[in-house]
Amino acid sequence: MTKINEDVAIQFIKGKNEKAHPEIRLFRNLDGKKGKAVYKFDKPTTITQMNYKSVQKMYLIDSEGLLSTKKIDLSISEDHVKEVKSTYNWNSEEEFERFMRFASRYANSLSKN
Repeated sequence: MTKINEDVAIQFIKGKNEKAHPEIRLFRNLDGKKGKAVYKFDKPTTITQMNYKSVQKMYLIDSEGLLSTKKIDLSISEDHVKEVKSTYNWNSEEEFERFMRFASRYANSLSKN
């Protein structure tokens, strides 16, 4: 297998790793095939008053490649971005397993810091 990226990261702006650590909640349908992960970032570090309009996706990056979602909700106050909620959906057992490999790598990378 070819390694695409050695780092494990979450990005909202391509090339800038988000430093804030999210709260992540997983939900699965009763059949186990479909589900979602809801990410909640308090005070994200890469999204500002100046660039929030350019945020189009959340990118989940690891050695296998890239997962992404366009489902992003921003909570903005007068002077800063307070919160970001993003939802990553999967529709098969294979997609869920791929997501869980990313999640495991991401969690391991946090424990190393």
